[in-house]
Amino acid sequence: MDLSMSLVAREASQGLGPGPSFGLNGFPRPAPPKVAKKPKKAVLFFEVEILDAKTREKLCFLDKVEPHATIAEIKNLFTKSHPQWYPARQSLRLDPKGKSLKDEDILQKLPVGTTATLYFRDLGAQISWVTVFLTEYAGPLFIYLLFYFRVPFIYGHKYDFTSSRHTVVHLACICHSFHYIKRLLETLFVHRFSHGTMPLRNIFKNCTYYWGFAAWMAYYINHPLYTPPTYGAQQVKLALAIFVICQLGNFSIHMALRDLRPAGSKTRKIPYPTKNPFTWLFLLVSCPNYTYEVGSWIGFAIMTQCLPVALFSLVGFTQMTIWAKGKHRSYLKEFRDYPPLRMPIIPFLL
Repeated sequence: MDLSMSLVAREASQGLGPGPSFGLNGFPRPAPPKVAKKPKKAVLFFEVEILDAKTREKLCFLDKVEPHATIAEIKNLFTKSHPQWYPARQSLRLDPKGKSLKDEDILQKLPVGTTATLYFRDLGAQISWVTVFLTEYAGPLFIYLLFYFRVPFIYGHKYDFTSSRHTVVHLACICHSFHYIKRLLETLFVHRFSHGTMPLRNIFKNCTYYWGFAAWMAYYINHPLYTPPTYGAQQVKLALAIFVICQLGNFSIHMALRDLRPAGSKTRKIPYPTKNPFTWLFLLVSCPNYTYEVGSWIGFAIMTQCLPVALFSLVGFTQMTIWAKGKHRSYLKEFRDYPPLRMPIIPFLL
């Protein structure tokens, strides 16, 4: 009996049989203390109601939205119930007349409760920035060459495929073509866009501007009755120097701006001059790329002494001034340590 009890106790102590665990002295071992389970932390979900910004009609109700969800993720959820409004077409805002929320904004960091109300606006059909830029820049390049080679039905039958005897005409064609080839290459390999798309209607407005002015300029510069600049070769050489310097400066600024933003990022930093002397203009203006762009067209206007070119330069300067002022205000608002001496586009003046 003692032997059988000893065997049972031994088996139990080794986990071979049922019953309590025994120690070497034959007495039961004390039960290990139970580890208290940590209560699971409750996840607080949000409810998101999306209303039409114009009619206040309820378009969508999203239940159990995670607090760290971004606006981009909310747009994707909204698209599931309204496929006709893909994310790039949506503008979500906290107030019907307020500013659009950024895609990277996080729901729980917005000034809303657990039941958030967002207002939707349809931005219309969208098209990528790259497509728009390629279209609006390829057009002037092709259109100008049609006038330069004097294809039929432009200047009359006797001038078909004839060539101008003025050197400045050929030089102007080289400069104009170089400018737009540069723009095309920068669009493909240099520029990094903070927004992927723009409204489709913009492509018609932009192309009308670029293509129309290109045709108007090219018609007069390549006309068989075109007369060279008043001061001859000296005027052309000075204008060419202005054009080349400004083109190099414009490209240098674009490269400096590209290096500020890593690929796939929307990071914004204060642009500063680099070792490249062309970037030193950052000391005085916020948008030196526009300064150099306007300078290029002023040089082209002096070179050709053509009124349509001068008007194109004036219209371009007006538009770029508006853009430069907007960017300058954004810099001042976003960065407290933004250099105070900088002006938007013209040093010390504008």
